[in-house]
Amino acid sequence: MRVHLFFCAVFISLVSPSSALGWGTPHIAITKAALQALPPAQQKLLGLELKKLGEEYCLIPDHVYNDKENARFAKMESKPDVLYLLNLHLPAQQEGNLETLRYFMGKAVEALRAGKIGEAARFMGTVCHQLEDYGSPAHTVPGDNMFTLLQQFLPPSEGMKGQLLHSPIESGDLEVSIIGYQAKLLGVSVEEAAWRLLHRVNEGILNARSTTIPIIQALYAEDTNAVKKWQLKAATMDAQIVADALYTMLSLGSGKIGKEDRGALQKNQISTYFPLEAESLYYPQSQFFSKPNWGCPQSGLILAQGKQVTPLSLRIEDAGAVEVKTFAKGISAGMGRSLTFLLPNGVYQNFRVWAGLHPELGKQGRVEFAIIGDGKILESVIVDGSEPARLMQCEVSGLKKIELKLNTPRADGMKVDAKNNYAIWAEPTLLKK
Repeated sequence: MRVHLFFCAVFISLVSPSSALGWGTPHIAITKAALQALPPAQQKLLGLELKKLGEEYCLIPDHVYNDKENARFAKMESKPDVLYLLNLHLPAQQEGNLETLRYFMGKAVEALRAGKIGEAARFMGTVCHQLEDYGSPAHTVPGDNMFTLLQQFLPPSEGMKGQLLHSPIESGDLEVSIIGYQAKLLGVSVEEAAWRLLHRVNEGILNARSTTIPIIQALYAEDTNAVKKWQLKAATMDAQIVADALYTMLSLGSGKIGKEDRGALQKNQISTYFPLEAESLYYPQSQFFSKPNWGCPQSGLILAQGKQVTPLSLRIEDAGAVEVKTFAKGISAGMGRSLTFLLPNGVYQNFRVWAGLHPELGKQGRVEFAIIGDGKILESVIVDGSEPARLMQCEVSGLKKIELKLNTPRADGMKVDAKNNYAIWAEPTLLKK
């Protein structure tokens, strides 16, 4: 199926509403690809609304000024006077993104449970639009949607001088298909599903960022095949994320959730999730640390002397014997820095993590590991570099945020040198009952 793909972006602060609505039928390619990946039973549940969702409802957030009948499906009760929700088009910080996902997913599920398939499909169209815009190559640089700053780093070719890059980056005649992709359940409640979808969206944003510069370079070189190649990379992952969201909303709305789907959600390992300190999914200068070396938190590795990539390893004591274990999942971080993660309400009961120092790099170090929930210390332990790592466990029921914090403790009244504090949080995991 050949379709005209636009990753629609309406930058309302730069264009008027009337000109912003001239995008035709953006999002259709991705939404249709996602719908085709749904199980036949879910496609049947949507009935006649299936086609409308793929061709009309995914456009609702762009058409709020001229489609008065459907504009309400892209509004939030908490913002009754805002007709055009910018947060449906441009990614904000995680808390704002989560609020929007939670609201519209909840509305779709509520309508499905009430048998209002048409309303549910319209709310699902709004969710599709948000997800697709967030995963667009044209929406990847915070505050630079027309790429005027980026063009100072990537000077345009003679043929592209003076042109705004937003539309060229997102426009393309692509064939989008994810046939064979098996959509995943994101949660057994709207709260859990929206939270997990947030982190899927973060993956999509990073994927889109990896395509933006190659697309710009291909535009400068007038290489249409390369432009399409990188656009398709973004579009494909967008479609997969949309398929997960649709599958989840339809599962929750119909009440049909399999035992296998439930089982896969019993625990959640968060070492690859971005903490709130990583604003717009990157660490600003203020979040870099100087001990043990200049850097920022890293997932899946630790840097020796700030240069050499080294696997995450800890001494682990088991049945009285101590051995070195390498962890594929974990976070290395610096002293005096926090990693704060949002928690879904009423989903997880416990949190556990291995806390210790790298057996070689950190053997002369001494670190205080603290787990903090909504500002209250839940668990704290001091570990010397010569000691085995500790398995820290605490209850997180009812908490909104969890914070992992490292400090260099005082020893015999003197503050120890933090240069050897190669600290590791290994396998940080949230668990249900």
